Amino acid sequence: MSQQDYIDAVGLLEQNSEISDFVGRIAEETVRKAENKIGITFPPLYREFVLNYGAGNFGSEEIYGILKDDFDNSGIPDAVWFTLKQREEIDLPRNLVIIYHTGGEEMFCIDVSQKNEFNESPIVSYSIGLDPEHQKNELIARDFGEFFLQRVKSELGLL
Repeated sequence: MSQQDYIDAVGLLEQNSEISDFVGRIAEETVRKAENKIGITFPPLYREFVLNYGAGNFGSEEIYGILKDDFDNSGIPDAVWFTLKQREEIDLPRNLVIIYHTGGEEMFCIDVSQKNEFNESPIVSYSIGLDPEHQKNELIARDFGEFFLQRVKSELGLL
């Protein structure tokens, strides 16, 4: 279950706080401003993550979110800034929000065009440089909770 995955990830984060480096709480108004800026509504679990943690890293696992409310003059790991930049540079589809970069040609994105019964959206891969008709958008996780837990467990060597 997605909510339980999120709760488990947060628990592991708190148990290993010495390797956590997150921006911290983000105001509801800033989150709404971010959603308006990119023209989407964040799925509930990702929204909860952004409200409580903003953006940052757990060891070497960097999860994009919100740093501040100046989305035009930001940088990594600002999901809004990077998503807007990639929309311009590589014509990233408007239904994708980048939340993780593998370091290579692949990015992991929330696909807000798909929603399950809990209003959660899957995390899919997007490969830079492929024509849109060749994109496979491979499923990485069913929702942000599952993705978050995968990243935390990966860093801890539990996968």
